[in-house]
Amino acid sequence: MTRPHVWLPGTGTPPLLLLHGTGGDEHDLLPLREHLAPDAPVLSPRGTVLENGMPRFFRRLAEGVFDEDDLRARVDELAGFVAEAPTGVPAGTWVAAGFSNGANIASATLFRRPEVLAGAVLLAAMVPFRDGPGEADLTGKRVAVSNGRRDPMATAAHTDTLVAQLRGCGAEVAEFPHDGGHGIDAEVLPELRAFLAG
Repeated sequence: MTRPHVWLPGTGTPPLLLLHGTGGDEHDLLPLREHLAPDAPVLSPRGTVLENGMPRFFRRLAEGVFDEDDLRARVDELAGFVAEAPTGVPAGTWVAAGFSNGANIASATLFRRPEVLAGAVLLAAMVPFRDGPGEADLTGKRVAVSNGRRDPMATAAHTDTLVAQLRGCGAEVAEFPHDGGHGIDAEVLPELRAFLAG
């Protein structure tokens, strides 16, 4: 547990695994707890990769081009961290709430290590693997996708492909689009909270 992180115990549900975007840290998404699942347990790790001094969860080769070998390795690293964290949260009950780079490792974790997560809230998410998700079985997992219609990175094509991949693996997926760009729209947060409570 030497990885920088924040652990906030709680009695609410679902337990949240908060995954920040590029240049963020373990404190960035903590305010989401109040909006998504007040009083829920929260585990918020920092990404272990540095890009020009900015923390990320995995390397990229260029803007929008992921180092997929590194992504696979970092998914396994994150899964190990979650499993070893002395939180008392039952395995497989975490819901990852990730923004941008954090959303991308969250979806990659669903596809590669589905036993780690019960679901995810993907904010400004792209497609993690060029060749698709493989043989992942996401039956019973609930995923919310909230991308901006004016997002130059997580485009409509990314959104459509990601949603189709998730549904193709059996996940229950709800879309919460907004009119903004590459960010989190406060207006969709009540809808995301209702989705998680549902």
